[in-house]
Amino acid sequence: MRQPFRIAGASGFWGDRNDALLDQVRGGPIDVVMLDYLAEVTMSILRMKMMRNPQQGYAGDFLKALDPALHDIVERRVKVVTNAGGMNPRACAQAVVELARKKGIAGLRVGLVRGDDILDQLDALAARGFALENLDTGGSFSTIRERVLSANAYLGSEPIAEALRAGAQIVVTGRCTDSALALGPLLARYGWAPHDWNRRAAGIVAGHLLECGGQGSGGNFAGGWEQVPDLANLGYPIAEVEESGEFVVTKHPGLGGLVTPAVLKEQLLYEIGDPTAYVTPDVVADFTTIRLEDLGADRVRVFGIRGRPAPEQLKLSVSYQDGWRNAVALTFVWPHAVERARASERLLRARCEKRGLEIDEIHVDLIGVSGAHGPLAPVPREEPNEVLFRMAIRTRDRESAKRFGEEIAPLVLSGVPGAAAGLLSGRPEESLIVNYWPTLVPRECVRASVEVLES
Repeated sequence: MRQPFRIAGASGFWGDRNDALLDQVRGGPIDVVMLDYLAEVTMSILRMKMMRNPQQGYAGDFLKALDPALHDIVERRVKVVTNAGGMNPRACAQAVVELARKKGIAGLRVGLVRGDDILDQLDALAARGFALENLDTGGSFSTIRERVLSANAYLGSEPIAEALRAGAQIVVTGRCTDSALALGPLLARYGWAPHDWNRRAAGIVAGHLLECGGQGSGGNFAGGWEQVPDLANLGYPIAEVEESGEFVVTKHPGLGGLVTPAVLKEQLLYEIGDPTAYVTPDVVADFTTIRLEDLGADRVRVFGIRGRPAPEQLKLSVSYQDGWRNAVALTFVWPHAVERARASERLLRARCEKRGLEIDEIHVDLIGVSGAHGPLAPVPREEPNEVLFRMAIRTRDRESAKRFGEEIAPLVLSGVPGAAAGLLSGRPEESLIVNYWPTLVPRECVRASVEVLES
């Protein structure tokens, strides 16, 4: 009987634990590690980094995770697949090659997947009659066209599989679906046919269970976090996938965490809309067909998954400049903390009006009282020990955002008494607001390219 193909997850977002990759590589036998770094807001941040420095624009944490693990990865012949390339996959792939050279590792083959960035095609698409309207609001693309910063289509798994078939041991992509990081290696391993929708859907579900890192093995578990052992040494999830598409989710022994049907069900519900139609570039998976069987000892069998043909269009993630923001914060302590915080809000609103600041929106939090639930929060029965007052503004005028930040320091001597700890980080500075515009483009407008670099 053929050995199951073992795919380990080692990152769920840009900022996840960098030591998880080493844990997965050294903790036991695996074939592939997938590392997911991207979200819509992440792509916006990376675009701005690349605008400041053309050699940036990728998730540098990948290099931090890879550095201590690279020798083990090469020696154990483990393959690594990641979307850490972000806005600049070539720079990321070249950085991996340079890291291998510095470590004296020759012959490491690094796959580079590009083609998701179609920013320079937007005008041509509009000229061809593609509306690019907002999927959520139906808004017209023309309202933001002049402020667009980035436009990245979600690639699927085929380019990743192509890079692996070409001999790449590490594959770096730009924007692709998170689940493609698992399905790509599965296609390279098993050669599932293009219209084998059920097995491709199974690969997507496996990727979905791995894409959030430790959340698939007990991290952030709302159904019983107290039962999860040793979160400080959380073992990230692993999918042992059979050629049939059935798989077992587990983790390495000796590490913390918990793999049960309840844990996996929470992850399955993450970021899905219609559970009967989880749409990806590769397949439409029906999550209502998923079956889970608890095998005990941190092992859960996943089977029964059904899929339907892939969509004709791909999702396009567009970011655009949407004004400026600034925020001020002060801590008020007992007694009368809430009353003094609300008085400070009134004072700041009056100051903004007196100075003629152009403000489009104001948001106020009393953290400790109404920071989570806003106006729905009940009035506290007892006076809290302290309240963190935070007031944020949004404006189209950068100068107004800057001048709002100048209003916080005077409150210490010219405002309500008892303010503390609001100036620890200095005068707050204005920052650019980057908003998100989801839309669709025809599949034929997006062409992925694959090449292999070598150290």
